[in-house]
Amino acid sequence: MTTTLTPGPTTEAPEDRERRLRALAEEGARRFAPLEADLTPATLADAVSAWAAETFGARLAVACSMADAVLPHVVSERAPGVDVLFLETGYHFAETIDTRHRVADALDVTVIDVQAPRSVAQQDAEFGPRLHDLDPGACCAMRKVEPLREALTGYDAWVTGVRREEGPTRADTPLVTYDEAFGLVKINPLVTWSFDDLLAHSERNLLPVNPLLSQGYPSIGCAPCTRRVAPGEDPRAGRWAGFAKTECGLHPAATAHPLEETR
Repeated sequence: MTTTLTPGPTTEAPEDRERRLRALAEEGARRFAPLEADLTPATLADAVSAWAAETFGARLAVACSMADAVLPHVVSERAPGVDVLFLETGYHFAETIDTRHRVADALDVTVIDVQAPRSVAQQDAEFGPRLHDLDPGACCAMRKVEPLREALTGYDAWVTGVRREEGPTRADTPLVTYDEAFGLVKINPLVTWSFDDLLAHSERNLLPVNPLLSQGYPSIGCAPCTRRVAPGEDPRAGRWAGFAKTECGLHPAATAHPLEETR
């Protein structure tokens, strides 16, 4: 299923909303951080997803890069029809767009295309062609970060597929936290999963998978800023090669929640 609709803005006072969401993030962190050592990655992800669905209902959104369908599948098992936000930057591989369509057709989710206010042509006209080669940070901000910030208005929580093994900037990602940048709860149910866990879950549930994953692209972003990764390289080494940049700005380097630091 595909739509362009999102929940409307809340009438709750901003300071009350922030207080409420911070409290829910603390609740989630207290509840699940101690369980990491006892539960399998799949069981933990399912438990976190169940809590998220019960706690946030229709004000829950999943962000998906369409490298695979594991995250939307795991969450939709507990939240059927959940909104899945896809950042349609205008620069994706054809394989990624095809995976997006297959996910929308195969899963009980509502895929929402999140687009920048400027088309690629308009951006080129205003800032010059191939901004991603000159200032990838500015390009990511315009085509990813700010469009997502706008799309998340009206949601109370967003779910991401960040995994700790993906690289040093993600190694301390908590399961549940308050997202200071976007002002809502951020839930990362797959943090303890390995790349092999993802592939096994996809195969077991016959989920759509981006074919680039098996062609040397363990981390898939926009085509101009993604290259194949050599055996043994960091999984995100193929992103923004040649720049001192490993994140697009959606997931600043995380600090473990205090409850997690005691384990």
